[in-house]
Amino acid sequence: MDRIREISQTQRVMAFVATCIEASARTLQVPYREVFDRMMRVGLIERYIVPYYGTLHTMSRENVVDDVLGCLSAWEERLCHQ
Repeated sequence: MDRIREISQTQRVMAFVATCIEASARTLQVPYREVFDRMMRVGLIERYIVPYYGTLHTMSRENVVDDVLGCLSAWEERLCHQ
């Protein structure tokens, strides 16, 4: 009988980050790499998704995508005006 392998908290968070990127890309109908690059440019992954994982992962996928994309747009806009 195979044992179920436990994954670390870091692995859970990184899987969630990947899900956020892929679901956002699907919603925008663009390649996931485009969304990843945009998120990296403004620091969204390390300054928002990872720190707020505890809250974000309790939300529905649709709400997470809406929240993440809204934040991404706002942060990109703010970056443009600096």
